[in-house]
Amino acid sequence: MAKKLCFVVMGFGKKTDYSEVPRTLDMDATHEAIIKPAVTGCGLDCVRADEVTHSGIIDKPMYEMLLRADLVIADISTANPNALYELGVRHALRPFSTIVIKEIDGKFIFDLNHLATLQYKHLGDDIGAKEAKKKVAELQVLIRAVLAKQDDDSPVYTFLKGLKGPVMSGEDLQGAIASVKAQSDSLAQAIDSGRQAAAESRSRDARDYFKRAYDIQVAARNAASGQTTALPDPYIIQQLALHTYKAKPIDPSENPTVALRQAQRIIDQLNPSTSTDPETLGITGAIQKRLYSATKDRTCLDSAVEFYGRGFDVKRDYYNGENYAVCLDWRAEIQVDPTERTYDRQTARKVRARIVDSLTAQFADPHTAERQDYKWMLATMANTLYALGRDGASYEQQFLALNPADWERSTFAEGKAAAQKIAVG
Repeated sequence: MAKKLCFVVMGFGKKTDYSEVPRTLDMDATHEAIIKPAVTGCGLDCVRADEVTHSGIIDKPMYEMLLRADLVIADISTANPNALYELGVRHALRPFSTIVIKEIDGKFIFDLNHLATLQYKHLGDDIGAKEAKKKVAELQVLIRAVLAKQDDDSPVYTFLKGLKGPVMSGEDLQGAIASVKAQSDSLAQAIDSGRQAAAESRSRDARDYFKRAYDIQVAARNAASGQTTALPDPYIIQQLALHTYKAKPIDPSENPTVALRQAQRIIDQLNPSTSTDPETLGITGAIQKRLYSATKDRTCLDSAVEFYGRGFDVKRDYYNGENYAVCLDWRAEIQVDPTERTYDRQTARKVRARIVDSLTAQFADPHTAERQDYKWMLATMANTLYALGRDGASYEQQFLALNPADWERSTFAEGKAAAQKIAVG
């Protein structure tokens, strides 16, 4: 007997939630840590919307899944427009067996705030192990109840009494699922392999995998639209640019600016000069910072200050903030005008003070230690305090107690030396 089907509609990759203070949520983490284990644990086949069509265009397989799936789970975090549209289609087609979930800190979309919604919490980009375990159990209880009761959960059928849902002719749904998965495996595998390579610091491999994902999605979108100007999802562009500049050349004699300028051309597709996406701004700032280090071109340093500064203003995150402060200090060293030099140094100091306040508040939350980037939060706090002429030893000791890799230790040590130099300079 074929398994029942759960169709999951949600964004993929890292998405920015602008509803309150902008935050980046890793939607793949939500799927892998909560949704998929809950669904498969209930004995259902789990198919995600981006597995149905890698073109990004809603077509027949998507509508078929939304109509015929035994269960639909819609994650509306970050107000993802595709997920919201697909949820609306499902509510129009089926009176029951739809579950809505969202990240707890984002605002509800007005028209959906009356729906029963399972909420979960992200810690930074990721989800903590305790939260994941708790929410998997809660979602499984909800799945079993929804499938057993089949009460109307669609507002369309709740308010329009007597409305009957449409019926589709008896095509082979399991065959359609198999066909859809076969069509999408290449994209999913490229993204998954890219993420794995990135986690293992294999930047050249990550770059190549995300380039493959880029090409697959561009070709699919162009074919679907009949045009030749399509771009892939911003997440794929961001990851390709990131690992293009991180990838070290095979030939040591190769000019390091070649990869940096190539990465800049890639990220330019997302219009960083006008973007408010903190991921785009952070990656662009990193490229310009490295270009300055390689060329000593003042315009690159000014650009790094601009992009990191805008990213910090948008997100108030320690990554953009720390790099913003460093670039301001670098620029202060080469300022000819004493007033401009003082301005850059004072601004850097104020940014670091805000980072300390922000991290202090986050460390007060006991769940913060579950974050994947907790190690770097400690390292940043230590070096930020050192740069301010304050004692960061306790945070340094906590960082070292987590047994960082050799390259992580050396990166921290370089940052500490630079911070202490700033404090006395």
